[in-house]
Amino acid sequence: MDNYPIEIGVPNITEFELGNTGVPYVWRWDSCSPGPVVMISALTHGNEICGAQVIMELLKAELRPTRGSLVLAFSNVHAFNTFEMKNPDKSRFVDEDFNRVWSSERLESSEGKVSLELMRAREMRNLIDQVDFLLDIHSMHEKCAPLLLSGPTDKGLKFAQSMGWPRDIIVDQGHKEGRRLRDYGDFNNEDSDKNALLIECGQHWEKGVIEAARSITGRFLLQLGIVDESALPMEWSAPTLVEQRAIVVTEAVVANSYEFVFVDEYFGLETIPHKGTVIAYDDGEAVITPYDECILVMPSLRQLRPGVTVVRFGYIA
Repeated sequence: MDNYPIEIGVPNITEFELGNTGVPYVWRWDSCSPGPVVMISALTHGNEICGAQVIMELLKAELRPTRGSLVLAFSNVHAFNTFEMKNPDKSRFVDEDFNRVWSSERLESSEGKVSLELMRAREMRNLIDQVDFLLDIHSMHEKCAPLLLSGPTDKGLKFAQSMGWPRDIIVDQGHKEGRRLRDYGDFNNEDSDKNALLIECGQHWEKGVIEAARSITGRFLLQLGIVDESALPMEWSAPTLVEQRAIVVTEAVVANSYEFVFVDEYFGLETIPHKGTVIAYDDGEAVITPYDECILVMPSLRQLRPGVTVVRFGYIA
């Protein structure tokens, strides 16, 4: 499996290490007017660097909220600090996936080894508990159009639809391995006003990924009304609003072995016309589509190991 070329620069974020919250690499500004606490998070995975570039640009532009509060966070910096151009996928995490530790059970457990990722999550938790609206910026292993993940709730879907971009909204339950930051606490509580979105901006290192991250971040901040458009960095442009579609994920396919192989080259959003079509084999056992017009969401074997999600099945709602 060939590596994709790295077409974007790797941001140097060391000047932002101190933060102003008591938590390294996390910055917060409060306005003088009431409003929501809004957080933009990047580097949930250390090899997904487009969000770090966007947050760095906002910090250098000295963006400040006109109402409410703005939090800008570089999350899994331990993993990012291991980034190597020769093997960029290796820096996804150090000990475990930072985006699988966001359950109360994991965050509060005194059992087992405490990973660097769990330590960082615990360090950030108090700040995140104060957040009303979260945008978590990610990118993907394979070349695919941007995806906006709304989680499983109706409020999450409506929130994603209010953005008007990108085209594809993914309605899903997350991962069997553990809970995502997007699904933490009241973000996933239908009765709470809190809400969160996860944006997958495109392939990790392709040129367009930074523009996608800028587009959704600007749209997110403006929709929530906490900044003036004129205060955004000059090189940022608003996305062209599109007619969106919701893809409901019904099943996440988890690898049972290292012998998982796709029968064809898939990148994401392929529509498989017929139920029962073989799309892969897992240690010789066929993996088949569960219904007609089945959409493949984020297929990839680049982090293959038993227990990892390798593709999701979905349909257009």
